[in-house]
Amino acid sequence: MSVQAVTAELRQWIIEQDQSGCRLEDILASMRASGWAHEVAVAALHSTLQRSVGQPGIAASVVVQAAVTPAVVALPEPALSGSPSRVWAGDRSVNILLTLQHPRVVVLGGFLSDDECDALIAAAAPRMSRSETVVHETGGNEINAARTSEGMFFGRGESPLCERIEARIAALLNWPVVNGEGLQVLHYRPGAEYKPHHDYFDPAQPGMAAVLARGGQRVGTLVIYLNTPDQGGGTTFPDVGLEVGPIKGNAVFFSYDRPHASTRSLHGGAPVLAGEKWVATKWLRTGEFA
Repeated sequence: MSVQAVTAELRQWIIEQDQSGCRLEDILASMRASGWAHEVAVAALHSTLQRSVGQPGIAASVVVQAAVTPAVVALPEPALSGSPSRVWAGDRSVNILLTLQHPRVVVLGGFLSDDECDALIAAAAPRMSRSETVVHETGGNEINAARTSEGMFFGRGESPLCERIEARIAALLNWPVVNGEGLQVLHYRPGAEYKPHHDYFDPAQPGMAAVLARGGQRVGTLVIYLNTPDQGGGTTFPDVGLEVGPIKGNAVFFSYDRPHASTRSLHGGAPVLAGEKWVATKWLRTGEFA
């Protein structure tokens, strides 16, 4: 078995990246992409930055957290081998408009028909209320100023429309229907937004044990655009400067293999500047969601 040796050249490169302002999680990701074993990369970062900047807390607070959070072996993912321009989603062909590896982002064209979008809005509209966020300390929900939309949840398989959409998601992303939460529909009026956040649950927070017990960690998100706002309302990924336009029937999928910022899955809903925005969101878990 070969052993990777941490060389003086590697340590110098780490110091240079750190001094240039690179985030530690990005340095770690670059080392992993270059073939360094995760444990070796973490140890090299930790020991090098302790000596170079005299602040072991920097590495301990960011890098070591990633080291003790193993990556999920399997993730939801479309069948994109061979870079196809479209994929079959069980009952419908879906166009591949954009792919990004890190973060893992896939923009999908024509995931829902116009009639399906309209029907989902019509079914959700009478049940809307102010959107809430999960409180990590307790596991409960609360209204948060960072999220200014209205929303509701469908039960999984609640209607034939929900069943059809959920089956399509499962076929497209190669992930069991039972590992998905119920569809959530959100309505953003002019000025409404959802500030950048992560969708995974922080297992270190005391209130997350009960949330994780319902189906494990979240590992993927699908945001489906149910209408096209007049202006604004895109889905942003600040870590990579990407904004996905909210076009009716299209969707954006992204995954995250661990509950850590190194996944670069930070994302948000940009303010709606004119008109309104309707979206449906599907969160995917590691296990059966109950």
